[in-house]
Amino acid sequence: MAITPNAKELTEVSEAQIAVHWKEEEYYQPSEQFKAQANMRDPRIFEKFGLDRFPDCFKAYADMLTWFEPYRTVLDTSDAPFWKWFVGGRINASYNCVDRHLEKYASKAAFIFVPEQETERDVVLTYRDLYDRVNEVAALLQGLGLKAGDRVTLHMPMVPELPITMLACARLGVIHSQVFGGFSGQACGSRIQDSGSRVLITMDAYSRSGALIDHKVNADIAVKTAHELGQDVDRVLVWQRYPGKYSAKTPMVPGRDVFVNDLLRDYRGKKVDAVRLPSEAPLFLMYSSGTTGKPKGAQHGIAGFLAYVTATSKWILDIHPDDVYWCMADIGWITGHSYIVYGPLANAATGVLYEGVPTFPDAGRPWRIAERLGVNIFHTAPTAIRMLRKLGPQEPRKYKYRFKSMTTVGEPIEPEAWRWYYDEVGKGEAVITDTWWMTETGGFLGTTMPAIHAMKPGSCGPAAPGIHPVIYDETGAEVPKGSGKAGNMCIRNPWPGIMQTIWGDRDRYVKTYFGKYNKNPRSKDWRDWPFLCGDGAVQAADGYYRILGRIDDVINVAGHRLGTKEIESACLTVPEVAEAAVVPVQDELKGRVPEVYIAVKPGVQASQEIVDRVIKANEEVIGKIARPKHVYIVPDMPKTRSGKIMRRVLAAISNRRDVGDVTTLANPDVVEQIRVMVQGTAAAKVQEELPEDIAKFGQVE
Repeated sequence: MAITPNAKELTEVSEAQIAVHWKEEEYYQPSEQFKAQANMRDPRIFEKFGLDRFPDCFKAYADMLTWFEPYRTVLDTSDAPFWKWFVGGRINASYNCVDRHLEKYASKAAFIFVPEQETERDVVLTYRDLYDRVNEVAALLQGLGLKAGDRVTLHMPMVPELPITMLACARLGVIHSQVFGGFSGQACGSRIQDSGSRVLITMDAYSRSGALIDHKVNADIAVKTAHELGQDVDRVLVWQRYPGKYSAKTPMVPGRDVFVNDLLRDYRGKKVDAVRLPSEAPLFLMYSSGTTGKPKGAQHGIAGFLAYVTATSKWILDIHPDDVYWCMADIGWITGHSYIVYGPLANAATGVLYEGVPTFPDAGRPWRIAERLGVNIFHTAPTAIRMLRKLGPQEPRKYKYRFKSMTTVGEPIEPEAWRWYYDEVGKGEAVITDTWWMTETGGFLGTTMPAIHAMKPGSCGPAAPGIHPVIYDETGAEVPKGSGKAGNMCIRNPWPGIMQTIWGDRDRYVKTYFGKYNKNPRSKDWRDWPFLCGDGAVQAADGYYRILGRIDDVINVAGHRLGTKEIESACLTVPEVAEAAVVPVQDELKGRVPEVYIAVKPGVQASQEIVDRVIKANEEVIGKIARPKHVYIVPDMPKTRSGKIMRRVLAAISNRRDVGDVTTLANPDVVEQIRVMVQGTAAAKVQEELPEDIAKFGQVE
């Protein structure tokens, strides 16, 4: 009689052992021209930031800031793992980003705002303009009775009023919580409730893909949601996208809603001294973007966060005051806080602030902006890179911009997309820093140092100075480099950019980030508290790390844990494929199998031949274990307003479950098209609960 192994035997494998099949890539060297001008080109920096010099090595970061009173202690571990950095000092983030530059850079552009509509003119804000406007808004907030320690929720698009409002809050010590403008009113309301905000600051409208979006409608939903959850909002401050004109259809609520532009008349020319705040006072809350469960507010402190983003902006992004720097991220994400607002401004940068989508009105838009404004540092996400490659692979060749350095952030970038970024966007000249980090870490963790290290497609590189990673297996044993084995990426030591806690939930903070590998919960020694990043990773013999995606975004096929990034990367080796998304599907024999969704490049006809080549690519690059159950060629991927593919929606379709609320997607109509393609017109939904690994897939909290 044949013995069929049960599902448990097939899938029982060390949680951390993700199969690694990626081939090693060749190295690309930075140019001599780049190395000669770089802010950091001394390879001994890594000795200076060795574990034997920790934590005092980070004094170099604090020295980049202007202090009202000097700090006494670099790192206080007395309440481990709630680290306190540069304790005893007094400082202000707004002062460091604005005031201290006035003597030398008052007339230099701090931000160049580019409206989405090409018919509208750029708005240039000099450091003097920024100083004046931040002071007026700070005076207004003070006039409303707001003070240090109060929380204010912002739900704003990519407009100059957003960094102005953030810096005004920071000037007073008011803790700001910016919710990504593309999030729904409900998502905003739940964050208002969690932070205990009594004031919401929003905008009436903004431009998106050529349309003027009514954004004020979300404020009403947010206030209602917060009220139902037990938090009342007293004031809704509404910025006008076009001052003096109301651009939303949703009416203002008398007694609660007020136009910021009207209030500001009373504060014209007012100045407010930057409050001298304790180093470890909170600067902002940044809520994770999870779609389920209670939102998780990462709390970042003033001095540690500001020191870390200032130094990494200078050394890794290589920002000089005479550079024109463009980060295409949204300020509503941590990238925008760290590397659009606080880090670049602390370095007296000139930053480009773009309102809209990078493909409006066509895929040449980013390169036109870069050419016109002389952008020489470019920073974006793999999602945007893949989208621009899909829509206009030859577009960058048409424009005469020159980038010296380019950054990628937010998720691992496949070697195929990396090479297009290097060859076409960077014209074979710009260095690329493929950075790995997350909301909780405040700034870059894994990255090459651009003038010191060679680049390797698909690998983020070694670690940033002072960051000491370790890959642990499930038992806490270290996975050696070059072993070809993957595990859970952890950081041995704290660093200044690390979050202070989860707002209002100390236990969740300890359990989520430290519980797995901490052996002594009472220890005050930082060595006992490795930080669990939540990503799977493998380290090559050369010391470079390859991030395999979130630990939850792994497909366990017959006991082989396959990283979804590897499968998606294999799909992209087929030249006609522009985007790929992989999801797990239940299978009686193997437990889980991958199912693949692909979008093809413009002008390419969907065909069985492409499907066959995608299947073959997975078998050749990874092995037969990675053979997809189905490959679907879809008209477009379901995406968030920031361009992120919603894999959880695709997983629900593949597993014949309800897709949930998709109204906040940028393209909700495509979901039904894909559902019909996969399930047929009258597909019956399975009512039973999904297994936890599939339910959690694609929605890290």
